[in-house]
Amino acid sequence: MTLIGKSISEIHKLLTGKQASAAEITQAHFAHIKKEDKSIHAFLCLTEDLAFKQAKSIDDLIAAGKPLPPLAGVPAAIKDVLCVASYPTTCGSKILEGFSPVYDATAARLLFEAGAVCLGKTNCDEFAMGSSNENSAYAKTTNPWNTEYIPGGSSGGSAAAVAAGFATISLGTDTGGSVRQPASLCGIVGMKPTYGLVSRLGLIALASSLDHVGQFARTVEDVIRTLAVVAKHDVHDSTSLPDSLRQSHDLDQLINQLPQLANLKDLKIGIIEELSGEGNDPGVQSAMSEAIDVFANLGAKISKVSLPKVKYALPVYYILNPAEASSNLARFDGVKYGIRDKSATDLLNMYLSTRQAGFGPEPKRRIILGTYVLSSGYYDAYYKKAQQVRRLLIDEFNKVFESYDLIICPTSPTTAFKLGERTADPLHMYMADIASIPGNLAGLPGVSIPCGLGENNLPVGLQLLGPQLTDTNVLKAAYLFEKATDYTKKRPAMLMEAMR
Repeated sequence: MTLIGKSISEIHKLLTGKQASAAEITQAHFAHIKKEDKSIHAFLCLTEDLAFKQAKSIDDLIAAGKPLPPLAGVPAAIKDVLCVASYPTTCGSKILEGFSPVYDATAARLLFEAGAVCLGKTNCDEFAMGSSNENSAYAKTTNPWNTEYIPGGSSGGSAAAVAAGFATISLGTDTGGSVRQPASLCGIVGMKPTYGLVSRLGLIALASSLDHVGQFARTVEDVIRTLAVVAKHDVHDSTSLPDSLRQSHDLDQLINQLPQLANLKDLKIGIIEELSGEGNDPGVQSAMSEAIDVFANLGAKISKVSLPKVKYALPVYYILNPAEASSNLARFDGVKYGIRDKSATDLLNMYLSTRQAGFGPEPKRRIILGTYVLSSGYYDAYYKKAQQVRRLLIDEFNKVFESYDLIICPTSPTTAFKLGERTADPLHMYMADIASIPGNLAGLPGVSIPCGLGENNLPVGLQLLGPQLTDTNVLKAAYLFEKATDYTKKRPAMLMEAMR
């Protein structure tokens, strides 16, 4: 019996039925990783000692006849921008080479407390800056569907790990689409919760007002189960939503309600005109048309909506993101974290030479741009103006949500592109996130779910967005769409082979 490719519920049944131990499930996943990750490069670091220690604690609970926590024995992977105590956390950058934190990120800690088994830290674009996972200082992650193609970014390692069957669930971060876009390109489910629903403590920040901790899984139900665990208030994170606003109890209720969900009667869904027509690949457009028919058959009322200010989202994002990055990355100077140029003769030269050697091209590009737009004489013309337009975009979303429950568009205008295809053209690369960036600027909950195959037989994802704090509505619609189709059942060949 194969232990690869199982859902959270299936793993729970294996454990409670004593058909497999947590240690056996963990060992099977490490064997799969060691066989196949040579071509995928999803992991930067495996945490085998931690994993088997966590698995043993689950097996001890079973032996003692005690109740199991919700994610007992579930193999999990953590993006390498989230701290896991005593293991390397590099953010995919040379400047943090050798850095090991002394505590777990809150989201990771909550996973572990719920019984998840941490297999390792996943590769990512350097400091989460990228849309293809080609900006990592250590390796280029590939797409499990076809290793000549990118997996998406910046959480490409986390997405590839789930798509390849290395892990059942994984954590990533989404600053401009970095969970939803790789989920789309790898043919899995990726959730970006409402801003503040999941704690950012222990997340090494890129852009603090845009960063979200997101979840990957092969099914919507597994995303719901994972989000229900990590969506808790954190007194140590000032941006964590208070208990009076959060929906973690509703997510727990939603898990129990899933078998009874039948249709989307009276749900109003708007199709974003500006993101659903010209500029999308023909295969993406065709898959979206079929997906819209599925929602209509489920009872949803569907019509087109216009968000004219969405066209400004990309330039606004690439002012605000570098501005916040230039501030957040100032702390990496060779004094406390990571590498240090010990040959420098004075403090200033130590700062300069350390940052020159430690940062790759993309962080340098954004630091320079961000410092420029924040500088005296340019702040009002760029940064302040971008924040004002961001407010107008949020107001536009709020206006649409007065009439619609959810809005829909392709997650990405294209399927995965080939490795190296866009590395020489940063502007072309930035366009990969054109449909996902608006949700980050407004802090909206959004999910990407597979909706077919497009060019080169690669996955296409659709994106559902809802008003803030309507994460459950977004996930209900995604769950019923998944139930009505077989798109999330499609798997890359390497996973299909491992499941035989």
